[in-house]
Amino acid sequence: ALAPAEELARFPFMAGKEMLVGGRPALVTRCGYTGEDGFEIAMQTQDAIELSERLVASGAVWCGLGARDSLRLEAGLCLYGHELEMDVSPVEAGLTWVIPKARRTGGGFLGAEQIQAQIVEGTARSLVGLITEGPAARQGSVVVDAEGHSIGVVTSGGFSPVLKKSISMAFVSTPNKKVGTQVKVVVRDRERNAEVTRLPFVASNYYRVPKAT
Repeated sequence: ALAPAEELARFPFMAGKEMLVGGRPALVTRCGYTGEDGFEIAMQTQDAIELSERLVASGAVWCGLGARDSLRLEAGLCLYGHELEMDVSPVEAGLTWVIPKARRTGGGFLGAEQIQAQIVEGTARSLVGLITEGPAARQGSVVVDAEGHSIGVVTSGGFSPVLKKSISMAFVSTPNKKVGTQVKVVVRDRERNAEVTRLPFVASNYYRVPKAT
């Protein structure tokens, strides 16, 4: 084993520690942006090369950023430049949970007045999931209602290997965020049927340390 199983069993999600991996010192974090259990390992360059060779020799398979992004999309995780921008609030992006409860009511941070108002009054647009027919609707694709009126825009999209369907995340006008709402997305100048669905598309698989018995 490259690391002691007992040590990994006590290693919770979103934690980090210095430890030996394959006999080499490394900074290891149990995190990542895929919705799956996994580790990010930082170590000296030569040690990293040797470790990667050992992993491949033991059956690991290389993958690229496209594979990681498909997992990110299935997990409904926001990405800066897509779901997150300077003009997007955490409330609009469904990230109110990242604001501590004391801050939601007490404020004391930049933009607090606007954020607190959105929490109480709601927002004009909301982030939703879409399951679409045909080719995937990519970033920038327009979302329209049954009458052909523009109601939003796709922020991320691709094919889901798990669901075997085309999926997208999009900002739509809040009245159209209800799960099951039928909309259309414009893909290559053609309107494709789509349905609003809950996020995440695929349940996350983060590791939880077993409770002591």
